[in-house]
Amino acid sequence: MIDWLAANWVNILVIALVAAAIFFAARSLIKDKKAGKSSCGCNCSHCAMAGKCHSQHK
Repeated sequence: MIDWLAANWVNILVIALVAAAIFFAARSLIKDKKAGKSSCGCNCSHCAMAGKCHSQHK
């Protein structure tokens, strides 16, 4: 088992870093969604869905 870990520690590190990045990105999206924030950037003048996206805030 230790030989396998020693041979694959770089792969394990990369997978752990990618998993951490995905976790923190998802956590940020969920936190923003619960706070009522939008992920669109709020440049509604150029958006085809401008009347639908933020209608509850008006």
